[in-house]
Amino acid sequence: MRDGHIHTNYCPHGSKDTMEKYIERAIELGITEISFTEHFPLPKEFLECYPQFNNDGNMQEQELEPYIKEVECVKEKYKNKLKINIGVEVDYIEGYEQEIAAMLNKYGQFFDDGILSVHIIKVGEKYFSIDYSQESFDELVKIAEGLDKVYQIYFETVKKSVEADIGKYKPTRVGHLNLVRIYSQDFVVDYSKFPIVAELLEAMNKNKYTIDYNIAGERKENCEIYIDDYLFRKLLEWDIKMIYGSDAHSAEDLVSLVKYIE
Repeated sequence: MRDGHIHTNYCPHGSKDTMEKYIERAIELGITEISFTEHFPLPKEFLECYPQFNNDGNMQEQELEPYIKEVECVKEKYKNKLKINIGVEVDYIEGYEQEIAAMLNKYGQFFDDGILSVHIIKVGEKYFSIDYSQESFDELVKIAEGLDKVYQIYFETVKKSVEADIGKYKPTRVGHLNLVRIYSQDFVVDYSKFPIVAELLEAMNKNKYTIDYNIAGERKENCEIYIDDYLFRKLLEWDIKMIYGSDAHSAEDLVSLVKYIE
């Protein structure tokens, strides 16, 4: 009864529900452990070159200290009711490994948990968000010269994130692995034929990574749970542990794992 992926009022694209509201909802559902995993700040060097990502959903660095303090406060307040982990969702960006490592080295000691995610991919010499909007995804498909190419680059980038050296505080749980399928009802690819998927799962198995069993896609139009049936079977074959994550952006988004195992 654990939810390992919950956002907070510090998320620019989330609700303003208080942490206490999330916690009370979790207790109501019988959840015994949660991780607050707000988006870690993007490297300032990246934002200087690509300012369009500045409002993409990540905390600013000056918000980290109050975020940590607030989670520490509710962690103490509710310690006899459920376990609360202080965490972050770290966005891997190809080419900015050293900058991400520097930030993690500065703040990583304060975190109990973490998720390693890919929301941004590099196509040629430009960076694109995977999940900003369907319109932007349409444009990405055109620039990459095909949907198959977008899938290939995405899974290659996730593999790079698993193998990247970004320091001792690097999270070892991969977030919403099938985020590239966010518009899956309109964009369908049989990615089971892509060798890169097996290569990625092999790298995860080798490095003892877990994965975020993320159900957020169920809340989105024309989407699905980010671990589809094919990927679920492959994770079992590779003996990769899955950790449930609601990816809640409001207290109402919290859903017990029981719903998915009954």
